[in-house]
Amino acid sequence: MDKLQDTIDILKLYSQEHIIKLLEKLNEQEKEELLEQINNIDFQQMKELYDNTKKTIELKENKIEPLKYCDKNKLAKNEKEELDSLGENIIRNGQYAVVTMAGGQGTRLGHSGPKGTFKLDVYGKGKYLFEILCENLKEANKKYNTIIPWYIMTSKENNKETVEFLEKNNYFGYDKNNVIIFTQGELPLVDEEGKILIGKNMKIKEASDGNGGTYFSLRASGCLSDMKERGIKWIFIGGVDNALLKMADVTLLGLAIKQGVEIASKSIVKANPQEKVGVFGKMNGHPKVIEYTELPEKMAEEIDSNGELKYGEAHIMCNLYSIDAIEKISKETLMYHPAHKKNSYIDEEGKEIIPKEPNSYKFESFIFDAFEFFDDIAILRGKREDDFAPVKNKEGVDSPRTAKELYEKYWNRQL
Repeated sequence: MDKLQDTIDILKLYSQEHIIKLLEKLNEQEKEELLEQINNIDFQQMKELYDNTKKTIELKENKIEPLKYCDKNKLAKNEKEELDSLGENIIRNGQYAVVTMAGGQGTRLGHSGPKGTFKLDVYGKGKYLFEILCENLKEANKKYNTIIPWYIMTSKENNKETVEFLEKNNYFGYDKNNVIIFTQGELPLVDEEGKILIGKNMKIKEASDGNGGTYFSLRASGCLSDMKERGIKWIFIGGVDNALLKMADVTLLGLAIKQGVEIASKSIVKANPQEKVGVFGKMNGHPKVIEYTELPEKMAEEIDSNGELKYGEAHIMCNLYSIDAIEKISKETLMYHPAHKKNSYIDEEGKEIIPKEPNSYKFESFIFDAFEFFDDIAILRGKREDDFAPVKNKEGVDSPRTAKELYEKYWNRQL
């Protein structure tokens, strides 16, 4: 009873009385499960996140500068060989791991399962996104005579389905002992008055905390400790939805080692100054992915002495870190960005409310916000047609049709 009273006091303190009223209507099991959830919430953090949605963002005077990059396709033969050799040594010595962010659902693609279980219609019979990534890793294992540990980050929403899918497909022939699955963190959803939403199952509605939560989840799940035990020195993190993702790019790895930096990333050239993508730059002396909304139009159109865009290196979720960098970031608090969304909920009378307009906020952190904790980053410019075939929309740009075309053209060129 004392414990229950403590919980009620906390709910009152943070103006969450609607949950108290709902608790009175629940059976013992439902009440117990909801109380357990409540006791795991950082209410002060949720209050601060909600309060931030009401603040007007002040555009500070930021010093923005271009960031140096290395163009992979303009490297001299001996330069590339040197970088590749540095990268190869790390992989051959078992000091390299990859992380795939696979917490999303394929809803936008019209697919009812986890995004990694979406089948891309390539070469007639098709390949699953997980299968494509797995082939990429198996090829690297064969080339460098090793087995790269593969860490897959799911969400609470799709974890069970993902595990069942991979088991059913025998991990597409990958060594099961080197596939480690972990789940990313979640945060409660709040309405426009800061009230935490309750779902139909009488539990607090939560949503994944964004790809920036990967760092903390690696530590909290024990995966970071597992990497250390395996002697891992470098970690690649990428998404599940790029059909041309190179997870073991020895040139990128070699470049990071040669430049003596803790983080590195691959870029592609912006299609045009107005393309709505984040670009690499330096802001106030630190590397940053500058969102297209943050970059003044005049700067977006600036040309350098080579006739190229000064801010033309687009971020494609192709990131590399030393293990020390992951350790460092996992202990930092990244900024959360609110997203205004439509979410059904149960009111204090136990009735389900289905809104017609956005009525709530979810909070996400972004993986690239962590770059600002470092003084420098190595950027390797790749090619759109070699490195970037995202599967995000059902039709049009970045759709299964465009990804299929890019994927088949790339592999036809390799053959």
